[in-house]
Amino acid sequence: MKFSLKARLLTLGLTALLLDLSGCASGPEVRVSQDKTVEFSQFKTYGFVEPLGTDRGGYQSIVSQHLKAATQAEMEARGLRLVSANPQLLINFNASLNEKMRVSSAMPPPPISGYYGYRVGMYSAWPMYADQSRVSSYTEGTLNIDVIDAARKQLIWEGVVTDSVTQKDLDQLQSSINTAVKSAFAKFPLAGPAPSKSP
Repeated sequence: MKFSLKARLLTLGLTALLLDLSGCASGPEVRVSQDKTVEFSQFKTYGFVEPLGTDRGGYQSIVSQHLKAATQAEMEARGLRLVSANPQLLINFNASLNEKMRVSSAMPPPPISGYYGYRVGMYSAWPMYADQSRVSSYTEGTLNIDVIDAARKQLIWEGVVTDSVTQKDLDQLQSSINTAVKSAFAKFPLAGPAPSKSP
């Protein structure tokens, strides 16, 4: 069955659109590092470094407040208790936003055959078939979560979450932070509760 030129172009456009959507839905990138010699189940209490890396000079930022709340939920789900004096673990955060450039190219055209094959080798394809590279800017956010053995003053686990940040993410800051923190702790050595199953 031969496809018309219009059908070929439609297929090309839909494929490019699906690739764009799949790239957007990939979620944050999470990387972790940990001290393999540490038995994490020995720890029962934790606290937060003061001041946190996400604090402003002399006061606690809103970002820090959201990060602490999200982390407290994750730590308590793993059986650890927040204490103000002599915690076994200390937690610190660092966050940054950086402007990045993204280069994307249109997919090459489908092979020309059948009715339209007569022009192959005679002249070039339409200009729209040329390499259509697009350069766009986006904001990349990076969140570092450090877990420190307080007694040894030694970093024993680090989670790094990286994702593109949209204006919607900034407008829904608490929800965005909750998602990032949850993504990081999904790779923490102590497992959280199993997700509840829908009836």
